[in-house]
Amino acid sequence: MSGGPAGVLLLTDRWQARRPLAEVVAGAVAGGVRWVVLREKDLPRAERAALAVDLRAILAEAGGTLIVAGPDPLDGDAVHLPSAGPYPPPRLGLVGRSCHDRVELARLTTEDYATLSPVYPTSTKPGYGPPLRPDGLGALIAVSPVPVLALGGVQSPGQVTACVATGAVGVAVLGAVMRADDPEAAAATLTAAAATASRTRHGSPDPAGATRTRHGSPDPAGAARSRPQPATATTAQARRGLPYATTEEER
Repeated sequence: MSGGPAGVLLLTDRWQARRPLAEVVAGAVAGGVRWVVLREKDLPRAERAALAVDLRAILAEAGGTLIVAGPDPLDGDAVHLPSAGPYPPPRLGLVGRSCHDRVELARLTTEDYATLSPVYPTSTKPGYGPPLRPDGLGALIAVSPVPVLALGGVQSPGQVTACVATGAVGVAVLGAVMRADDPEAAAATLTAAAATASRTRHGSPDPAGATRTRHGSPDPAGAARSRPQPATATTAQARRGLPYATTEEER
């Protein structure tokens, strides 16, 4: 598996999604998201694995990647681990880790990337101290041995821009897309901001003829591809009867 997540990484939460989860992910992918972390840790393994199959199919049509939260890749090759462990990380194609401070960053060994949180105020990170804000984020990125994505309270294009300007390769979001009335439009707005901020930081122009979504955001894969069909994903999600609720957790 080449490279790691950049731009916008979407974390799932079916309890917050205003539509069936697979439909939300399909909209996000249509809006330019190419990296998704499947959480839903409360599901039995069989149901979670079946959901992983559905989401991988959606992402595959756009050249995207599904990452599974926790050490079990659910028959895939990419995981995102909590800061608590396991250590050492498993040997897989792609391994990410949640981090919150210098101590946790120093424990990284063979991980491919890390998330740093909380960057902005969020009720989901009460146990991890005050928000890092862009200045704190930048200070930690400077000592990180791996590429970093900013996580926690990232909701707006301005916040995305501020995070990327500090050196983050992208942002990880949950509620901004999961709770959106139009997940595709929300994702397109954030992915466009990430792409613009990245070009500005690296001083590279927008390549002529870059593929864009219908909302105007660059396609991170850089090539025209077939758009995933939300109807199929919705049918699969409805068949599994996955519920809704109102709690949020970004880890």
